[in-house]
Amino acid sequence: MSSWTLNPEYVIGPAGAAFASLDAVFALQGEQVASDPLSEVLRVQVGSRHYYVKRYHGAGKHLRRFIGRPRVRAEWRNLLYFRAWGIPVATVVGYGMEKRFGGFQRGALITEELQGTRDMARLAAEHAPCLHDPRWARHVLHQVADATRIMHEHRFAHNDLKWRNILVDGAPLGNIYLIDCPGGTFWWGPFLERRKIKDLACLDKIGKFHLSRTQRLRFYLLYCGRERLNRADRVRIGKIVRYFEGRE
Repeated sequence: MSSWTLNPEYVIGPAGAAFASLDAVFALQGEQVASDPLSEVLRVQVGSRHYYVKRYHGAGKHLRRFIGRPRVRAEWRNLLYFRAWGIPVATVVGYGMEKRFGGFQRGALITEELQGTRDMARLAAEHAPCLHDPRWARHVLHQVADATRIMHEHRFAHNDLKWRNILVDGAPLGNIYLIDCPGGTFWWGPFLERRKIKDLACLDKIGKFHLSRTQRLRFYLLYCGRERLNRADRVRIGKIVRYFEGRE
């Protein structure tokens, strides 16, 4: 059984022909930009536009190979959730997968390239001047705080909310876009709280080396929507800053 969904805005024109079916997507050739045992990512040009084609050959790691939702389905659903919640993401062009005898065979996700963007981890590694511009940093951190709060208000945790998974465009003050979220899902109760702490700790993992203490505190307050810390905030912040102790 095979299913394939193409964004209606791309049905007509070169993209509609290139991405018409799962078979067509797996026949595409392009520049390989990433690969792992489960998937590969190609950058392809169709007409005047570029697209990222992520092709999965496995459902997931460990038990997910046999039970639970395949990784590719989680990834496209999460991007669609983000867009529905008002969190900026790359436009999802097409997605789908194929099963045989009830087992996952292959799947794919296509997104349109966000031109002129770089991920925040790369900006940090290159010591980009924008990170030292207080206005730019304030604007970008506000967007990241809003996106994180929106996810958590929906009881959703990203599970890999690192700087490498946040793109920033070349606008004077920078606009963010979230990418790559195959491990995100919904949680409840104490499990949700622990996942919130992990998301915030992932952001702070690089942030603590490139942001001032004042900027980090301001980010947390923006995330919480408060002007001052309360006792519970101080306890949570302690857990955030200690989360990766002994793991780095």
